[in-house]
Amino acid sequence: MDFTKVILVALVAAAIQASYANTVVDEEWWKAQTEEAYNASLAVVHPDPEDEVSSFNYHVHLALEGSNSTRRGLGRSYRGQCRAQNPIDRCWRCRGNWAQERKRLADCVKGFGRRTIGGKNGDYYVVTDPSDNDLVTPKPGTIRHAVLQPRPLWIIFAHDMIIKLRGELIVTSDKTIDGRGVKVEIAYGSGITIQFASNIIIHNIKIHDIVPSSGGLIRDTWQHMGLRGADDGDGITIFASHKIWIDHLSMWNCRDGLIDAVSASTAITVSNCHFTRHNDVMLFGASDLDPRDKIMQVTIAFNHFGKGLIQRMPRCRFGFFHVVNNDYTHWEMYAIGGTSHPTIISQGNRFIAPPDPKAKQITNRNNVVGNAWKQWIWRSEDDLMLNGAYFVESGVPFKRRADRDFIRAKHGSYVRRLTRFAGFLKCYVGRPC
Repeated sequence: MDFTKVILVALVAAAIQASYANTVVDEEWWKAQTEEAYNASLAVVHPDPEDEVSSFNYHVHLALEGSNSTRRGLGRSYRGQCRAQNPIDRCWRCRGNWAQERKRLADCVKGFGRRTIGGKNGDYYVVTDPSDNDLVTPKPGTIRHAVLQPRPLWIIFAHDMIIKLRGELIVTSDKTIDGRGVKVEIAYGSGITIQFASNIIIHNIKIHDIVPSSGGLIRDTWQHMGLRGADDGDGITIFASHKIWIDHLSMWNCRDGLIDAVSASTAITVSNCHFTRHNDVMLFGASDLDPRDKIMQVTIAFNHFGKGLIQRMPRCRFGFFHVVNNDYTHWEMYAIGGTSHPTIISQGNRFIAPPDPKAKQITNRNNVVGNAWKQWIWRSEDDLMLNGAYFVESGVPFKRRADRDFIRAKHGSYVRRLTRFAGFLKCYVGRPC
């Protein structure tokens, strides 16, 4: 070991730390933040997740009432009148003045992330500079400077830009990253980390070709910086956080996962995204040895799982996962997997199995001893299964407090309509999006 280099790094860190009166770099800070985040997540766990499932399905029914459109095809090739047929898009997308009332978006989330408001109560912050040259004292006008501010912010972009991050972009609480009206890509560098945070919306950007960074000294809040190890190269990592909404992203080809949520993160909705060209798509729960993830509650809705995907759409541990009205047109190994007895409720999805006769099964249970998996609650309701796709159910039927009050999902035959505009949207000011 070169101790001269170690001493030099320590001196540089100390000098930077001295320039910030409230900056501390110690293990106690991390422990305290982890405990505080866990308690905050406990406070937002829905006591009756089946009620949230029913409420979500109710809003889908309302959005489709009176609509008999049979048009097909993805939004990127559609040139007709604005049509928004899922309840999230219908809330905002066909309004010509969306740019003047951007914050209306915060009222549109459904599912377990329904209370997420992002930076609704803050000012607008316009990112003008795509550079990311300083991970400790970021330059004003950059996205790193924006996400570290200690107050709510609605972050928008002055023009098209490709942002190559030199290290993890650590997003602090009460932020919206809103890419409407321009084309913003986070690519060819590090990804986004949501750590010890709440109230985060990430909307309408592209995230792709993310690679691991070597770590180093990175500011993770306005008052704190820390030495971080090498990251895995995830597109988005959600760590010990709650009230998160990820909507209308196009994501592909990241080194590890596209979206990972770990360490008792909860109250999450992933909606209207388009995923392609990737192996491990989504992981919810990092370890079979971390039962704190049993508080994880996630809604996965209106997404298109497209070409070049292999597995984990998602892979789940411990928590409660509502997978509803998604379009699974491609997978090579399996679509939905899990371990450590998660509850997975699959409703109204469309599953098109691949040609490989060994990959027709939608589900995959990992690291199971004996018949323990038969007790896990994995249920399929109103899913459309094509080309030989099949879902292996387990556990008791999904319990409902009162059947007369429970709203079933729209059948999988509606999925192409509900997911038609999944992924990044080309939005123009003064026109419906």
